Amino acid sequence: MKVKIVDTTLRDGEQKPGIAFSINDKIQIAKDVDEMGAYQIEAGVPAMGGEEKKSVEKIVSLGLKSKVSSWNRMNEKDIQNSIDCGVDIIHISIPTSDIQLSSKLAKDKNWIIYNMKKNITFAKEKGFEVTIGFEDASRAEESFLIELCKIALRLEVKRIRYADTVGILYPRKTYNIIKKIKESVPVEIEFHGHNDFGMAIANSITAVQAAAEYVDCTVSGIGERAGNCDYLKFLTVCNKLGIRYL
Repeated sequence: MKVKIVDTTLRDGEQKPGIAFSINDKIQIAKDVDEMGAYQIEAGVPAMGGEEKKSVEKIVSLGLKSKVSSWNRMNEKDIQNSIDCGVDIIHISIPTSDIQLSSKLAKDKNWIIYNMKKNITFAKEKGFEVTIGFEDASRAEESFLIELCKIALRLEVKRIRYADTVGILYPRKTYNIIKKIKESVPVEIEFHGHNDFGMAIANSITAVQAAAEYVDCTVSGIGERAGNCDYLKFLTVCNKLGIRYL
C-alpha cells in the first residue's frame, strides 16, 4: 500500500485566517516541500493575477522534482492563466453538491457536465495533464460523482479529487464512498480532507486503505477554517501502519 502526497499549503493552506505569504515565502515553502519528497505542489491560483500569478511562474521556473499544479475554476480564462505559467498539471474544480448547484451557481447538473467537458477539452488540447476536483463531494449524490468520473475517463482524465469541503466525513463513510467509486470506475482518487471535526488525518488514512492513491496535505495542517490534513502527522501515521508514501 502506498500513497502520493499533494501539498496544498500554497493554495488551501493560505486560506487560513491571518496567513498571507509573500512571493519569497512561497518559493521557500515550495523548496522545503520539494525536499520533503512531495509528489506534487499545488502552487496557487494564477487567475488571481498579480503576485499570485508571479509566484506560480517562479515556482515553475525552479525546476523542482515535485510536479507543480495550479487550481482553476471551471473557466477558460482561469485555465489560460495557468497555461501562461507553464505548470505541469492543471486542476479544474467542479462543484458537485445540490446545495452548491442551487445556492452558489443557480445551475443544474447538465450545465456542470457540459462545462466540465468544455474546460477539460480546452486544457487537454493545449497539451496539459488535467485533474478534476469534486468540490463538496461529501454532500453530493454518489451516482452523480460516478457519472462525472466516467465522463472524465472518456476525456482521458485519470485522476479526480474527492473533496470533503465542509469537513463532515468520518472514517467509515470515507472508506465506503472511496471504495464504491473505485469499484465503479477505474479512476485514480486524490482525497482532500478538512479538519472541522478533527478527522482530516483519520479520513485521509482511511481513504488510502480504501485504495485512494493520493492525499492532500498542508504544512502544520494549516488551511481554511479548522485546517487540512497535517503533512508530517499524516506521514507519522503512515509509518506506523506501514503505508509507503511519495
